Formats: sequence, C-alpha cells, structure tokens
Amino acid sequence: MNNFEFLNPTKIIFGEGTVEQVGKEAAAFGDKALLVYGGGSIKKTGLYDKVTRQLADNGIEVFELGGIEPNPRLATVRKGIDICRANGIGFILAVGGGSVIDAAKGIAAGVPYEGDVWDFYVRKATCKAALPLGSVLTLSATGSEMNGGSVVTNWEENLKLAHLSIHTYPKFSILDPTLTYTVPADQTAYGSVDMMTHVFEQYFSHTADTPLQERLCESILKTVIENAPKAIANPEDYAARANLMLCGTYALNGGMISVGVANDWASHGIEHELSAIYDIPHGAGLSIVYPNWMKYVYKERIERFVQFAVRVWDVDPAGKSDEEIALEGIQATRDFFTRIGAPATLAEVGIGDDRLAEMAAKAVQFGPLGHFKRLNQEDVERIYRLSL
Repeated sequence: MNNFEFLNPTKIIFGEGTVEQVGKEAAAFGDKALLVYGGGSIKKTGLYDKVTRQLADNGIEVFELGGIEPNPRLATVRKGIDICRANGIGFILAVGGGSVIDAAKGIAAGVPYEGDVWDFYVRKATCKAALPLGSVLTLSATGSEMNGGSVVTNWEENLKLAHLSIHTYPKFSILDPTLTYTVPADQTAYGSVDMMTHVFEQYFSHTADTPLQERLCESILKTVIENAPKAIANPEDYAARANLMLCGTYALNGGMISVGVANDWASHGIEHELSAIYDIPHGAGLSIVYPNWMKYVYKERIERFVQFAVRVWDVDPAGKSDEEIALEGIQATRDFFTRIGAPATLAEVGIGDDRLAEMAAKAVQFGPLGHFKRLNQEDVERIYRLSL
C-alpha cells in the first residue's frame, strides 16, 4: 500500500425529505446564491419550487443559471462566472446530477480567478480559491456531490477535460433518494455504468497489499449489480434508489476506496473524446469502452481479473485456466451493461471509424493514459477499433 493523505470536507445530508434543509445550510454562506440547474425537469417535478422557497425563507436572494448541458459547456460556465461577478454572488447551489454540479464547480473556481477558467482544465493554472457551493443531487452517477472534480467540454475545440481541486468540494450535499424516482431507465442505466467504472478505475491496479480497498470496491460493485435492475424495473423502489445513490457517492468521493492505491483512469480519458465530439451520454460511452479496455489490458495483471470474476461475478473457477476465468468476468461485465440497457458498440450510438485517429491523438495530448497499462496513441486507437 502506498502512503497517502485523505481529506473530505463535504457534509452529506442523506434521506427522504432532507431537501427541506437546503435553505438553512445555504444561509451559512451568504445572502446571495446562484441557482444552477439543467434542462428544467426540476420545475416539472416541483423541486424548483421547494428549493427556491427554502432559500427565500432563509433570506437568500436567488439568481439563476438554467440549461446546463449533459456534457456541460465551457461557454455556460463562463456565463455563470459573469453572473456571479456582476451581482456580487458569494454562494452557488447546484440542483441536478453530475453535469450540473461539475458546471457549478467550474463557476466557483472561475469567479475569484483573474484569468480564464479554462486555464485550470488545460493545466495552465492551479486553483487557489473558489466560491463555496452546495448541491441537491437528482441523479446517482458521478460522485461529484462529494469530490473536488469537474469535467467541462470546450465545444468549439471538441475538448472535454477534467479539473481537480480541494477548493471545489461542495460544502454540503443533500442526497434524497426520492428525487431520483423520475430518472428515466436509460439514465439510471448510464449512471449505474458510470459508478461501476469509477470503481474499476480504482480497483484495477498494480498496488500490492490493499485487501480493504479491494473488498470495499467489490462490495460497491455487487450492490450496484443487485440494485440497478430493481431501480429500472420499479423507479420508485426507495431501497434500490437509496443504495444506488450511496454507491455513486462512495465510488468517487476523493478517496475511501482508492487511498494508497495507484488509480488508472485511462478509460475515462478515452471516453471523454467520444462525448466531446459526438455529445453522447458519458455512461453510454463508458459502457462501450470499458469492457474493451479490459480485454486489451487484462494480461498485465491477470490475477486481479481472476479475483474480479470470482468475487464480483461469482464465476466458478473449477477446472478453468486463469485466462478463462478472467475472460468470463469481462464477458459478465459486458452482459450486465447490455442487460440494463447500455450500448455495447460505437455503431449503436452512431459513431463510425472516420475520427478514431484524431480522438486517439487528443486523448494522449498530456501524455500516455493510465497506470495499469500505459496507453499511447496507437493503443487508444486499437481500443476504439475494438469498440466499433
């Protein structure tokens, strides 16, 4: 196990009805707030009215930035920064899923920074301060509600890049599973894929002597496998929704399952090029890419893939070679993604082979991807071709 430091400053408020606490929590950070949300579903469900009433009752003046895209745009983040600066806003409240929270983090980091917020994403600058932000989560997927990471798309340049900072952890996040009852089946599936692949990025590692982290990863994976089909079949299954919500948060909360472990993250870098150019859902892209990454790299540490197959997918190892066991676990992963409705090929989302080399080059613009197996441009293009 590697040396590590772990700090998570986010307060989690979990359970049915906890949205009623949003005004009190937000009031601790000032009397002006920028309310950030997506395409308007929160107005249809009545959540918008609940949140704005809570803010008003606690003396908070509300400014709004709606229309956050599923792959949040840099231009939208810049718009939010301008609103905050023009109105002296000192707090941001994100109401939505990971994309909304990611956009809020970009805005929070950009307001006190004298340059362009994109500098953080292209690694030209380091975030030294950010406005405080909070979140009300409406989609179980990214874990953005309890980490400092954000992913933003520069649509003009077809670049989708991540930024991490301790300053952009939410001060609080409200996790009410009932707010996810209206999430459609496809988005529930993509969110489940996303949280599983977050675990994979931390589980497939060469770091030795990490049994606790490995078993934590495995238990999150098994919990998603048990509960995603239930939530899809019955969207108002509170237990299934609650367990998925907690899995998404624990899968990527800035540590916990990854402390002391070298992480990979190659597959996310590979997928980001797909959604940067073709604007597909992130979870759909991961469903396509990740099993093919597994097939490409499993021999680098086959015993980890054997453990994965046996512990997570209950593969019977009797009479089988390590390779057979490992491949059976990979196929089980592919089959599960398909079973819950996530795509298996690029063709299913309308992507051909005409821009694979371009995407592979952009994926490695900051250097080779991953740690489990270092991937260069040629490797990335091969994984894209396996995904056709």
